[in-house]
Amino acid sequence: MTIHIGAEPGAIAPTVLMPGDPLRARWAAETFLDTPVLINEVRGMLGYTGRWRGQPVTIHGSGMGMPSLSIYANELIRDFGAKTLIRVGSAGAMQPHVGLRDIVLAQGCTTLSTPSRGVFRELQFAPLADFGLLAAAHAAARARDVRVHAGNVYSADVFYDERPDLNEIMTRHGVLCVEMEAAELYSVAARHDVRALAVLTISDHLLTGDSLPAAARERSFGAMIEIALDAAFA
Repeated sequence: MTIHIGAEPGAIAPTVLMPGDPLRARWAAETFLDTPVLINEVRGMLGYTGRWRGQPVTIHGSGMGMPSLSIYANELIRDFGAKTLIRVGSAGAMQPHVGLRDIVLAQGCTTLSTPSRGVFRELQFAPLADFGLLAAAHAAARARDVRVHAGNVYSADVFYDERPDLNEIMTRHGVLCVEMEAAELYSVAARHDVRALAVLTISDHLLTGDSLPAAARERSFGAMIEIALDAAFA
């Protein structure tokens, strides 16, 4: 039990999926896990542990943004022994060839700053995914006939961004989409020598202004969860 996670020892599985929204954590656990049990609700951040094809899995919310995710990722690894952490969440496309409902696998992350910047100081650390997870997730998406892209993503530290010039530069340099957590997840995972990946569903498009309605988002997010689970136990 920690300040932010009220789970008992042994209640959290070595494999943890981390959606930002705690209600999405509940939905994913009830939809994809056998006999899910609520193991945390401190500050309303829900976490559940159950089984997927006989394997223990925890699905735990991370909150929005890198500071919030950093708290949960550190405690899950340090205090509960998590070994594989997979972010599952939404993202905004930044390339014309990336469409709504597509899956993006964050191979690497571009960011202005993360909570880990105080550790790295002047070093420009390049946060990367675990290659084994990345390859397995790519294969799982292809096997499910899901459009999938792997590459660089932008982990923003603000939601209401007023830097269209910065977005234009990232689009020019091939950044696939924008989200808010992956860079810090990858940095924390590297520090503790565990596996991490971000599997993202495109829910809106920065170039066209298109976005998915709520019902379509839920259907599309289901594919993302299945791909993440396939990758974790490949």
